[in-house]
Amino acid sequence: MKHVIFGGDGFVGRHLVPLLLADGEEVIVADIVRSELPHYRPARFVQCDVTDPASVAAVGIGPDDMVYNLSAKMLSPIQVRAKRHDFFWPVNFRGTENIIQAMDKAGAGKLVHYTTDMIYGHTYAWPQTEDHPAAPLGEYGLSKLKTEELAAQWRERGMSISLFRPRLIIGPGRLGILAKLFKLIDWNLPVPMIGSGRNPYQFISVFDCAEAARLAWKAGVPNQAYNLGSLNPPPVRKLLGDLVRHAGSKSVLLPTPAWAVKRTLDLLDLLNMPIMDPEQYLIADEMCVLDVSKAERELGWAPRYRDEDMLIAAYSEYRAVRDGRASSESRVAAE
Repeated sequence: MKHVIFGGDGFVGRHLVPLLLADGEEVIVADIVRSELPHYRPARFVQCDVTDPASVAAVGIGPDDMVYNLSAKMLSPIQVRAKRHDFFWPVNFRGTENIIQAMDKAGAGKLVHYTTDMIYGHTYAWPQTEDHPAAPLGEYGLSKLKTEELAAQWRERGMSISLFRPRLIIGPGRLGILAKLFKLIDWNLPVPMIGSGRNPYQFISVFDCAEAARLAWKAGVPNQAYNLGSLNPPPVRKLLGDLVRHAGSKSVLLPTPAWAVKRTLDLLDLLNMPIMDPEQYLIADEMCVLDVSKAERELGWAPRYRDEDMLIAAYSEYRAVRDGRASSESRVAAE
């Protein structure tokens, strides 16, 4: 069997490729850029722009191929309001549509596709199971929800499509919005929290995401959606407090009135000076915890990494990059 990974040079793809190669599988990495990573040598690279149907078709999907769509535009770098639709939709929705249509023409019927927990929007019940209401708060979450609706249509036509909805993915190679937090801590400045910091914050490791994709293939690509997140996420106050102590910083955690901070950020967003995306700050003080038991029951998957350890590892990488101790090859731009 051949495994075709769209976005295979990106964050999750870099960790999925070696897992599949270790299983003795043939792997094609289809992406717009190529990095000279050691584990790519046994894999075949095909340059591909998922926004171009002809480019996707040229990858050469076969009828028995296992396909993964990891290509995406993320919430980092932050976009001004007027540019968000044109930033997210060509890759997130049209790219997914192009991949599925190319699969259909080739007679391929198995797809693992990554969406996001941002499809849920505000928390109405927690922990959030996969049947939680979907009401995204912006263009990123909406573009991903529409790909899930697209997947539902193609399932009715016979495709098998497994969907994954991860929390904030962290791991080697991508810092995103965390870089701002780490700068405050390095500069011994106050670290503001949106709200009291008593609500938990949940990450998911890039390694756990890659393993989930592999296990979905092993399980026969169930026509299901699965949440991906850590187990027992700690309160924001503890998570950040542990990091400050680890860094030896004099920063103090600063609780704030959530409503006032959100309205201030709304105003900055309206003035085209966003410092966070509304999809991030509007839920920052809510109980956004994913129930990941379905993936454990049906795929045999379980997260291996704790939020505290993941955040400290990300901070250590930030310091290594800042001090010139990390190679540029290890860093991945937000997709």
